[in-house]
Amino acid sequence: MNKRLYANTGVLARHITRQDRVRLVIWMAAFLVSTLLVVSAFSTLYSSDTERQAMAETMKNPAMIAMVGPGYGLENYTVGAMLAHQMLLLTAVVVGVMNILLVARHTRGEEEDGRLELVRALPAGRLSSLASTLVVYTGANLMLALLTAVGLVTFTVESIDVEGSVLYGAALGVTGIFFAALTAVFAQLSESGRGTIGLGMAVLLLAYMVRAIGDVSSEALALASPFGWIVRTETYVTNLWWPIVVTLAAAVVLAVLAFYLNAIRDMDAGFLPSKAGKKQASRLLVHPIGLAVRLQRTGIISWAIAMFVLGASYGSVLGDLESFFADNEMMQQLLTPISGVSLTEQFLSMLMAVLAMISTIPALLFMLKLKGEEGKGRAAHLLERAVSRTRLMGSYLVLSLVGGWVMLSLAALGLGTVGNAVMEGGISLGRFYESAMAYLPAMWVMLALAVLLIGWVPRVTVVAWLYLVYSFIVVYMGGLFQFDEWVTKLSPFGHIPELPVKEVSWLALSVLTGIAAVVLLVGFAGYRKRDIQGG
Repeated sequence: MNKRLYANTGVLARHITRQDRVRLVIWMAAFLVSTLLVVSAFSTLYSSDTERQAMAETMKNPAMIAMVGPGYGLENYTVGAMLAHQMLLLTAVVVGVMNILLVARHTRGEEEDGRLELVRALPAGRLSSLASTLVVYTGANLMLALLTAVGLVTFTVESIDVEGSVLYGAALGVTGIFFAALTAVFAQLSESGRGTIGLGMAVLLLAYMVRAIGDVSSEALALASPFGWIVRTETYVTNLWWPIVVTLAAAVVLAVLAFYLNAIRDMDAGFLPSKAGKKQASRLLVHPIGLAVRLQRTGIISWAIAMFVLGASYGSVLGDLESFFADNEMMQQLLTPISGVSLTEQFLSMLMAVLAMISTIPALLFMLKLKGEEGKGRAAHLLERAVSRTRLMGSYLVLSLVGGWVMLSLAALGLGTVGNAVMEGGISLGRFYESAMAYLPAMWVMLALAVLLIGWVPRVTVVAWLYLVYSFIVVYMGGLFQFDEWVTKLSPFGHIPELPVKEVSWLALSVLTGIAAVVLLVGFAGYRKRDIQGG
């Protein structure tokens, strides 16, 4: 009986590997290249002990602890300790995102689209699809761990030893396995692919925020998050292996739970209760924009809550910054005082850029949903009725524009409200909001790029995500890598004035808005002309 439950798992695993071979290569290459680039940058820019200790001083403030985790080995801040401190957590978060997206695609996504039913009609076991997915992505995460470890060892940096490199790779690998297993559980609970991804992303963000708050205020709270376990490996310092064991054990428990739930549930059913639909459709559903909102309602609500809480979590540590800067001579030397601008306000400009780029993620998701609807043949059904292509694409664009503004607003309000509650002097809430709204033109350029790709070459919409990743690297880590100014200016976020440190550049904002408008027009023109899949 057990053999029949897993019949032809190997065949399905090979099929999944073939389907995702390009995606996996891109993900693996991105992780490996970015990690090795950071090692190269650290080795070059911080070649002396004095320079590394100066960087260690900047990492002791609560805001940086909340962002990248507690520092270990700060008294002897080697290149290895610096790499683990500043990159391990952020890379682990992205590894979690990769596993959520890909595992959801091959579990609930396949079932929702009806392909799993076709597989079940063949000599495949009831649990074979889930088993093959977990086998492939467990293998992918182990491969990521191996490639990362080998890449770090071959870099021949003195403080990056073999044990620490293996531990660094293992930390990324078990994080991926944990979120793959967690997503497999959510695929049994939710009735839709977007619900599975929404639950996975919500838990990932919650885990990150719980760890951020815990690292600043409570060790016990930090240990309630899987990310809290990973940063406590103390890689390249003391090299602790217990977090790897704990994370892997939790992943095994989640995987067993996923198999059990999959074995007892009906096809297309989920364990989370779904309320009965209305007898009569809402008037909102008569219009394409109403349908777009309804299809993404769960994601909109989840992202709105997450962005406010994320902003609030960063705001909760602002109260300690001024005292930290005041007592730290090294920080006073590194941050040049600007007349009329506090040191906390200077630090806020970096936080706001990060929040703006994170807020762009849901906006892009809302826009790219149109491509997903087309791929499933549902967009063609709408276009067969009295709905024009311009109106259909415009509806998703309006949703993404409004959604992006809402997400950025909530992040700024969370940051400002909680920040003012813990700061003695306080900063005007309007100043928080103004510095956030300055990033809207950059977000519009990103959305215009997505529209352009959907309109002309929908198969390569991944370019929009790659461009956002590029923007994050050059804007957030540009100072670290010491990029030339033109490299940063290739991103729309690189043209945004860092309020409140700098004055508003209306020319730059106007040019970005104009570029977004032109690119949007070209994208709409392409969408009106090209063939629609399923049409």
